[in-house]
Amino acid sequence: MHITCWGSRGSIPVSGKEFVKYGGDTTCVEIRTKNDDIIIVDAGTGIRRLGNRLVEENRFSYNLIFTHAHWDHMIGFTSFKPLFMDRTELNVYRCPFPDEYIASMLTNLMKPPNFPVPYEDLRATIRYVDSCPATFRIGSVTVESIPLNHPDGGCGYKFTEDGHTFVFLTDNELGFAHPGGVTRADYMAFCKGVDLLFHDAEYTAAEYRTKQGWGHSLYTDVLDMAIDAGVKNLGLFHINSERSDADMDGIVESCQNHIRNRNSSMNCFAAGFDVSFSL
Repeated sequence: MHITCWGSRGSIPVSGKEFVKYGGDTTCVEIRTKNDDIIIVDAGTGIRRLGNRLVEENRFSYNLIFTHAHWDHMIGFTSFKPLFMDRTELNVYRCPFPDEYIASMLTNLMKPPNFPVPYEDLRATIRYVDSCPATFRIGSVTVESIPLNHPDGGCGYKFTEDGHTFVFLTDNELGFAHPGGVTRADYMAFCKGVDLLFHDAEYTAAEYRTKQGWGHSLYTDVLDMAIDAGVKNLGLFHINSERSDADMDGIVESCQNHIRNRNSSMNCFAAGFDVSFSL
């Protein structure tokens, strides 16, 4: 498995000289399997750059999975260039919502007055595939889901191939109980011993005092959960839209100090612009 982050910014895309290192695009993660299948998780604004790269590579077959339906995870869909090409074949998995919700979510995104080109004019072949809540497979990769602790719900995912594991838990609040969410112990069990975890780590302690219940985690809560679960590599995700590169560097340094103090060997970094991992 090869994992690439095309966008990790939270809530809204940002730009400016203070956001260069970690990027300003919202959530989009790409997984390429050993058989070279392409799995895309979320269609935040980062999917635009991914789409451009895929066209350059002459690649036109993909699988798309959503974590949830909030705007920052969908707004790049209409800028995904392959959708406007006849050669494109896209499998969209019905996680995290049942029946026709995913299809209606995307068609509504493109209805007037939201967008000038209707969904029906897309030239790609789009297929909707039943998936959640059961474990399912995409080629050589097994995909397991877990409910997110987030307003309006959603799913986190574990991707396993040849014994190597990647867990993606964005928009997940460890410090507050939302309807439909599960416990810290459940998330810890889901992440036990995984090779790579990307987890929402949006808030500092000062920020979280006024943001508890908004659906995002205090980064120290994430750090301790990952250490307790024996995670090998932790990528801090859903970077606050106001967080500068320098401020994010400071958080990463603080995390690394905490890891040493807990006698852990876990690697911790910010999952920003074009971060890639091979498992």
